[in-house]
Amino acid sequence: MRGELLVVANDGDAARDLLSQVLSGSDAEVVGRWVELQVERGEQPPRLHEADLRAEAVAMLDGLRTGMASPLPLPEVVKAHEPLREALVDLSLRRARTGTPPADTAMAVLALKEALLEQAARLTADPGTLLAVAGEINRLLDAAAVLTFQAYVEGREEIIRSQHQQMLELSTPVVRLWRHVLAVPLIGTLDSTRTQVVMNGLLEAIQAHEARVAIIDITGVPMVDTLVAQHLLQTVSAVRLMGADCLISGIRPTIAQTITQLGIDLSAIVTRATLADALADAIRMTGDEPVRS
Repeated sequence: MRGELLVVANDGDAARDLLSQVLSGSDAEVVGRWVELQVERGEQPPRLHEADLRAEAVAMLDGLRTGMASPLPLPEVVKAHEPLREALVDLSLRRARTGTPPADTAMAVLALKEALLEQAARLTADPGTLLAVAGEINRLLDAAAVLTFQAYVEGREEIIRSQHQQMLELSTPVVRLWRHVLAVPLIGTLDSTRTQVVMNGLLEAIQAHEARVAIIDITGVPMVDTLVAQHLLQTVSAVRLMGADCLISGIRPTIAQTITQLGIDLSAIVTRATLADALADAIRMTGDEPVRS
């Protein structure tokens, strides 16, 4: 039994030494083979060229090499060795931005196993050492694949959040209708998140354009309930705190009936049926009457 344990220990030490040797002296071969495998298997992202893949491979191998040389236990190298972790996260985020599926990203990392094992087989023919080094590589790169998958998912979620924010901003533009008069044409449902976007954009525009009147047009809002009314009141209050007046246009008959039935009090706010009516009132409020020829 002790003899068997000694053999395993020796194989493990030899495997660490061999893997360190592969990572230290075979960069060009491993990098080239890893890039080749990704291209052959279609795991190369559409907008990444071979030069990009090589740069990723070099960063990965540098991280693995310095991680193996660190005092960290092997299972902790991927999570705790910062250069390797950064290389893996950068690889994942780069692929997330190109729309590469997460499974392809993980498989690309796992392809490095094959490149490392091929290089190890060139350096030794001892079956025990090769088996042990395969175990070391599996533990390292399985953990690396999991990390890349997590980083990919987090990166995609961040991209989706950013795109959602951009869509909200694009869907609620602030339009300058007249000197000192701004308007926000709302289309669709007005929820808390969108209200905040509308409010931020409108208040910034009021300051930038020195506006005195803001019109919130709800012609494109399909339904006004208590929550929507509350959001509108919040926006109106914020506009008034900026020293501007606020009008609401687009009050259709059905919306007027709904507001009345719900007992929502909009009496303190100037409301108009159409944007044109609200604009005429806003021009009069600013005193900037158009000159008639």
